[in-house]
Amino acid sequence: MVENKVIKMEEIKLLGKVVIKGLIEAKTGLRIGGSTVGLDIGGVDNPVIKDAEGKPYIPGSSLKGKMRSLLEKAEGLASEDKRVWLVKNRVSIHMCNDPDCAVCNIFGRTNGYQEKVTGEKIEITTTSPTRLIVRDAVLIEKSITEEMRKNLDLEYTEVKFENSIDRITSAANPRQNERVPAGAQFEFEMIYNVFDEKDKENLRHVFKTMRLLEDDYLGSSGSRGYGKVEFKDVKIYWNSIKDYESGKLNEKIIYEMKDKTLKDLLNDFEEIKTQISG
Repeated sequence: MVENKVIKMEEIKLLGKVVIKGLIEAKTGLRIGGSTVGLDIGGVDNPVIKDAEGKPYIPGSSLKGKMRSLLEKAEGLASEDKRVWLVKNRVSIHMCNDPDCAVCNIFGRTNGYQEKVTGEKIEITTTSPTRLIVRDAVLIEKSITEEMRKNLDLEYTEVKFENSIDRITSAANPRQNERVPAGAQFEFEMIYNVFDEKDKENLRHVFKTMRLLEDDYLGSSGSRGYGKVEFKDVKIYWNSIKDYESGKLNEKIIYEMKDKTLKDLLNDFEEIKTQISG
């Protein structure tokens, strides 16, 4: 049993980093909204976010935010009395002083006074650095096959026409949603910082949240069928501080999913954890 304690910032010592790499495959059309500034007349009403080369991608902030939201719900931390305003009356997240809180330890918390959604003030005194870093996931262009391109409306995406109907007047409000097509794949990378033994155990929550996401949705319009994704070909590396000193990075693969699933990975987690050492 790991002994838990409040870790002061000056006591924190980085033991190493777990690097998680793999693919995110869209199983249904995926839509993460982008800017509508500068759209041409006759263009799509609701475009997806794109990089400087005009290719769709999955922002790390979108993936990390969804993972945090799912973990908060899974841990019973999504009620109003357990959330504080990040942006007043718009965005709220869980934050607390519990030194063992998986959400706060994985996603971080800062000292200072916060206002709960209920209006109550809370002082956060147990500063905790973010363990999880989520990079932007870039499109693998070859995953958009020539056969797929024949049926696309734009170079990398499709346009789905939808109507919302006024239940009283029956007036229609047509709109066009740009989506990344099912079958498109994105290369993702997450970095998980390990400071102590508890962090090794909390890594399980990261993989659990990835599994929850597979049965939820990423992006918008999930209740209408958008955003089903699957994590594939996941590889997990362990880089200790000694590895950074020697320059021998990403040489120690501690798990390779191959044809397995996240369910298998979670079943094998105890074995994975034993390989995270100095």
